[in-house]
Amino acid sequence: MEEKKMVNIKIEGHPYQVEAGLTILEAAKVCGYEIPSLCAFNHGECSLASCRVCLVEATGARGLVASCVYPVSEGMEIKISSPKATKARRTSVELLLSNHNMNCQQCVKNGHCELLHVANITGAREGVYQGVKTETTLDILGPGIMRDTSKCILCGRCIERCKKAQGIGILGFEKRGFNTIVAPAGNRSFATSPCLQCGQCTLVCPTGALTEMSEIPQIDKAMAEGKYVIVQTAPAVRSAIAEEFGEKIGTCGTGKMVAALHRLGFYRVYDTNFGADLTIMEEGYELIHRLTNKGTLPQITSCSPGWINYLEYYYPDLIPNVSTCKSPHEMMGAVIKTYWAEKKGIDPKDIFVVSVMPCTAKKTEEIRPQNGHDGLRDVDAVLTTRELARLIKRSGINWSKLPEEEFDPDLLGDYTGAAVIFGVTGGVMEAALRTAHKVLTGKEANPVTFTDVRGLEGVKEATLNLNGTELKVAVTSGMKNAKVLLDEIRAGKSEYAFIEIMCCPGGCINGGGQPYVKPCFLPNEDDNILDTYREKRAKVLYDEDERLPIRQSHNNPQIQELYKNYFGEPLSERSEELLHTSYNADRVRFPEN
Repeated sequence: MEEKKMVNIKIEGHPYQVEAGLTILEAAKVCGYEIPSLCAFNHGECSLASCRVCLVEATGARGLVASCVYPVSEGMEIKISSPKATKARRTSVELLLSNHNMNCQQCVKNGHCELLHVANITGAREGVYQGVKTETTLDILGPGIMRDTSKCILCGRCIERCKKAQGIGILGFEKRGFNTIVAPAGNRSFATSPCLQCGQCTLVCPTGALTEMSEIPQIDKAMAEGKYVIVQTAPAVRSAIAEEFGEKIGTCGTGKMVAALHRLGFYRVYDTNFGADLTIMEEGYELIHRLTNKGTLPQITSCSPGWINYLEYYYPDLIPNVSTCKSPHEMMGAVIKTYWAEKKGIDPKDIFVVSVMPCTAKKTEEIRPQNGHDGLRDVDAVLTTRELARLIKRSGINWSKLPEEEFDPDLLGDYTGAAVIFGVTGGVMEAALRTAHKVLTGKEANPVTFTDVRGLEGVKEATLNLNGTELKVAVTSGMKNAKVLLDEIRAGKSEYAFIEIMCCPGGCINGGGQPYVKPCFLPNEDDNILDTYREKRAKVLYDEDERLPIRQSHNNPQIQELYKNYFGEPLSERSEELLHTSYNADRVRFPEN
């Protein structure tokens, strides 16, 4: 291994030796200093040096330099706390505040706002610079994401995240000079632009300029009207919800989350994992049907609504390749308003289904006209993990004092380990293979795990021999990675039989509705938390899979009962009617919410 070149520097008069090539900001952190900043050590994605919050003095430089871009050099002396540097950083923040909407009390980012964080550190004063502010755009037309330019500081993080994660660059700098804003091309609404509503931009926004559209008011209304308000939670929510209450990343929050939902007054508290097991039955048999009847291959998963939006906008010609299965929470909603309602003797019109999801794009899926039956939506409201945390806090529930409780067991309460791992990239594939192995060989897989499809790499592939049937599969997450596989299919060069696609890098554990991972607010986490948080959340799901007594979807006793008494078999006429959907080749915008 090549030895790293080191240089000698001084910070505040104290000598240090650091790796050559580091920026002053990076070198200072290694040496134990935290220079205020709005870019690096958060997500490393920004319009470099645009905010000027990290200014320092450095020998060899003409005047103050932005430490986030200026590299260290041999013999450099750096002054962070000099009067000149301190005043300059404060002025930079005060200038940002001069064009900022200061309604901090009402902002959902209060407590997570990095602008307020650096304002406190630098001692920035409100109202020092006053005058005309940039004209505001408030975009609340899209179902998943709200954009408020009055809170935007033009850091460019959202622009870079959209490019790096999805490869599409929906956002950019619009207009010029004082009028500059971040927006889709032409300052269009998210509702009329080819935005996936994935919410990755909301994860990196340092202020409240980009947030999810809240549906808490709809739930309050349903509760007040006396509806049977039933809640279901996605597997990835348990892997992150505890973070909202100060627990370390990688803490499983299942039991306390269920206890909180019971105390919030929901009529039933179910796990979307039941719907995931149901999805595997339908999707697994759909794959087998395609394999044995020379159907369109490769079959591609349909659980991720951000991916489905991408499909309709950019690859509508590949719609025949995509499974027609609804996603697990939509299947769950359909079953609640039919099978469950029938068993309980409740009119479906009086049922209000709430899905707690790690995803902002689920809010777009909820309102798709294809996802409903008899004039009723399968799901009536979607909350992100962050919204659920706000609801719990609003209700005065003390997370730390909650007991560990179980999901309600009746009719839809059982779930398997295969369902739990849906929340991480490769999980849907692995769950499907566990069932496909049984169907095609007549034997349970031993070992039950298919580790070749695990991991957070951009694209993973594996080849399996199932009783003479060779199955070449691929797993990808993030549309920038998926594009490679999709282009192969379009060109007729794909060798795969089955492909899993998740919109968010890493899968649902890193969904756009998950808790913010911002090191400046996580003093008890490791310095490399931005590199490891997805692995820690994934481990929560894999650990639960290993603990559960049943780990294959087809062995879920309540799923077996559901088919015996209601659906008959996978892909039956009734299951096709309630559990399957269709897609729009001419998609141009989202339906009205």
